[in-house]
Amino acid sequence: MAEAAQATATATPSSGQRISLLRVLGPAHVWALGVGIVLVGEFTGWNFSADKGGALAALITCWFVGLLYTSVAMIDSEVTSTVAAAGGQYAQAKHIVGPLMAFNVALYLVFAYTMLEVSDAILVGDLMTTVAATEGLTRHAFVVLVIVVFAWLNYRGVLMTLNVNFIITALAYLSIIILFFSVQPWSQGAVLKLGELVTPQNALPYGWIGVIAAFQFAIWYYLGIEGTTQAAEEVRSPSRALPYGTMAGIITLLIAAALTWYVCASLLPWEYLGFTFFPLFDAARVTGSPTLEFLLFWGTVLSAVASANGCINDAARAWFSLGRDRYLPAWFSAVHPTYRTPYRSILFLLPIALAFAFIADLNQAITFSILSGVLQYTFMSINIVMFRNKWPLGSIRRGYTHPFHPIPALCLFVLCVVTFFAIFLGFGSQLIAMVLFYVIVSLWFHFYRYKFVRRGDQFTMPWPKPQGY
Repeated sequence: MAEAAQATATATPSSGQRISLLRVLGPAHVWALGVGIVLVGEFTGWNFSADKGGALAALITCWFVGLLYTSVAMIDSEVTSTVAAAGGQYAQAKHIVGPLMAFNVALYLVFAYTMLEVSDAILVGDLMTTVAATEGLTRHAFVVLVIVVFAWLNYRGVLMTLNVNFIITALAYLSIIILFFSVQPWSQGAVLKLGELVTPQNALPYGWIGVIAAFQFAIWYYLGIEGTTQAAEEVRSPSRALPYGTMAGIITLLIAAALTWYVCASLLPWEYLGFTFFPLFDAARVTGSPTLEFLLFWGTVLSAVASANGCINDAARAWFSLGRDRYLPAWFSAVHPTYRTPYRSILFLLPIALAFAFIADLNQAITFSILSGVLQYTFMSINIVMFRNKWPLGSIRRGYTHPFHPIPALCLFVLCVVTFFAIFLGFGSQLIAMVLFYVIVSLWFHFYRYKFVRRGDQFTMPWPKPQGY
């Protein structure tokens, strides 16, 4: 802790110097942030892809979207370990593409994480009221409790926040492992009935167009792993912690996604699997084991609160970064003198999350989060190509260099296009509305807000002039 404090500015507000975020995190915290945000997608959300295309479509898209997110993790690990600043993809866009793209990317991040936080809170509220089955009990109290408690935790400090996330994420992940081994996965027919539930007749009930449509909700298997980059300014060693934490996170999630699909598709008919909000919990119920039902109930709750906790952390860092560079009023860039957190950004986003939690349903919240996420991933495929062209290998120091370039960028771009088409099939009006929203705010930023930006101060990397300039 003392070394971290020495590595950052420790001035008080009265000294006139900027107070910095603390560098106190390691690879395990980065893993806890990334996996903690995403793991709820194994407990709910991904299964709606079965409604779009059947159980086999949910498996096919699980692996194709896994390829998409592996590309995201590889690209993020290289760029963020080199551009180690709060804001993650926003900081990347600012240095590599330009201010307008950076502004949009930061908004993508804030919307993706805020709507994911909203989805998490709704999930906890719905699960609590479903299990309690008490007349007159609504989800609203649970929604407020989740959002307010974890906003307070984020307010109090990033180290405590991510220590808590590590513990509750590990417990939620352990519940999936216990369920998997409890249903004798090595012996089909004993408990699991995959051959009976997924037959040649119902494997792809809507054909290959159903597989394409399933991409929309298959994103939920991994949505949020890119959130590891938001910790870039608070890790002790970005070149080590960010690649290790991010790559370990995507491996963890690929395993969890495969286990989840196998168990759920072997216990629940695809028609029901595509309808329920709690696939793993319902799978545990089908086994008839009260112990498994108890474990998966709390696994679902813990995964949701871990995700909400990480989302509050990441959305606040993106908003804080916009304020620090004056893309938004500098008031948002304040760092708490004691807790060293972007407390004004945390508090500002709190009522916004609460408002959406009260007016949106789970499907809408998930869709808005996915839309903003896929817009961001599309940018990343372009960003890495520009990064390699402007600063070829050897021209600047990189913490990590991802292999096979430009294949990951091409895979990412193609899979993002497919996902946009899938979203258009199911939620075309929402897609068009969000694109129009980002066009309008881009015009606002270009013609009004950018004049307040201190153009020289926003670029912090001591890099040589780009190749060809």
